[in-house]
Amino acid sequence: MGDIEKIKQLRQLTGAGFKDCGSALQESSDDINKAIEILRIKGISKASKKMSREAKEGVIAVSGNSQKTSIIEVNCETDFVAKNDNFINFVKELSELNNLSESSVKKLNDSKMHNGKTVNENLVSLIAKVGEKITIGRTKTISHSGAKNFVYHHTVVKYNLSKLAAVASLETKEKSEKLDLFGKQLTMHIASSNPIALDSESIQKEILEKEQELISEELKNSGKPEKIVKKISIGKLNKFVEENSLLSQAWVMEPKKKVKDVINELKINDLKIKDFYRLKIGE
Repeated sequence: MGDIEKIKQLRQLTGAGFKDCGSALQESSDDINKAIEILRIKGISKASKKMSREAKEGVIAVSGNSQKTSIIEVNCETDFVAKNDNFINFVKELSELNNLSESSVKKLNDSKMHNGKTVNENLVSLIAKVGEKITIGRTKTISHSGAKNFVYHHTVVKYNLSKLAAVASLETKEKSEKLDLFGKQLTMHIASSNPIALDSESIQKEILEKEQELISEELKNSGKPEKIVKKISIGKLNKFVEENSLLSQAWVMEPKKKVKDVINELKINDLKIKDFYRLKIGE
């Protein structure tokens, strides 16, 4: 990208003058994102305003195959831009590069796209073109030896892009239609029920402590005896754990059963849920 072209883009993004943009680019070694920060610090940037606005719309993209699957969130400000062809084509290519980069955002930003420019350069150009803040959000790559990955998309926008997506990785030597059906249904369940961990032992201690604080605050002014409050508190925490652990959740397809019951009924002795991940745009 030529110096003049970069200066023009920086001016469009920040509203700063030609000379200030040139100096900022020189100081940042032609890194536009760093140049924006330099202009902000100097109080010159007017619209980095674009980059301070909220971006809660966008799409979730999934790429790869059943052995290695990557999921990435790309945010923008409005649903209108999320359906824009320029945005969609950028995210589609970005998603493939994300799989090659194994969800390393640094590698991804430095990756070259089809036009020979880096992801970072194309991102800046796209922001200038559509006039909205666009950011690369959460991302994850799932790949486990001896496991098969399954994907579910909810509210598909186009191609492999949706508003919500879930990936589940199942470890087993079995290859069968019932396994594939379960894998598909499990990703639908994860998308719907949003578990935070596989089982009770896997829930982070910090999450449990925070939940306990909330329960204690809720019961603080109940007027009930301390013994009863303690009993209610334990019950509420146990319910939280049960409802947020994948294996103990009520199975979405048949709520009278738990996920672990459905797995037992499959009678696949070596079957394990190795990993899972769920992304909903703006959540």
